[in-house]
Amino acid sequence: MYFEPRYNITPTLQVYAGLGLASISFPNRAAAELDVYAGIRPTFGPVAFDFGVWYYGYPGGECFNAGTTLGNCAANSPGTGGLPINGNFAKNNAGFWEGYAKAAYTVGDFVLGAVFYASPNFLNTGADGQYASGSVKWTAPSTFPMPAGVGLYVSGEYGYQWLGTSDSFYGTSIASPLGGGPFPGGIKYSDYSTWNIGFGWTWKVFTLDLRYIDTDLSRADCNAFTSDFTARLTNDFSPINPGGFGSDWCGARFVARLSADLTINTNIK
Repeated sequence: MYFEPRYNITPTLQVYAGLGLASISFPNRAAAELDVYAGIRPTFGPVAFDFGVWYYGYPGGECFNAGTTLGNCAANSPGTGGLPINGNFAKNNAGFWEGYAKAAYTVGDFVLGAVFYASPNFLNTGADGQYASGSVKWTAPSTFPMPAGVGLYVSGEYGYQWLGTSDSFYGTSIASPLGGGPFPGGIKYSDYSTWNIGFGWTWKVFTLDLRYIDTDLSRADCNAFTSDFTARLTNDFSPINPGGFGSDWCGARFVARLSADLTINTNIK
């Protein structure tokens, strides 16, 4: 759910700000995701840009890392032991800022897109993060045989996530059987590719989107990055995941989403 006021300075220049709220299931038991963002959208002919900043907040989180020889929960109180089942660590505050730049080029029935996101402290892990992707979307023309009022589109995206080194809170004093570690000062998260492809229908304010998404992040490195509270001992090892716990959070998914976008136009003179 989101609310986004917009103001058109000129027909080709728009400013906006927004609030978003989403339910989540995070390792630190955060109650929800609360987003605050703002930006500007200039348009030059068939090319539309979008530049802005975004804050992701996760209120109600708990810290899991007390009693270890590495980072503790002193600055993230209250704290307990490691996460149940697997002993992963999680800060109570996972909030972070991110800047972004987007571009979309419309040619006929196609839209070619590119995005870039950057954060100096991704998910408050201490690691910087950058993400870039390219996408293509085809929207069926009005002559396409569809029921009256129903639109159809097909789209796909390929992206790459770069990640830096965490702070000592997420470090490990255990050496990996593969020869990596220990890394008490923090671990270098693995970079990875991600992609999705799908199609959808639109009708009035409603959109039904069916999509396949996947990444090439291993179960071992996924566990190290996400601190997945459902990760179990699966003998998935990597240089940064010496415990052998594997996570399925980064694997392939089929996602069905039904959304409604309501717009109220108000002329301000």
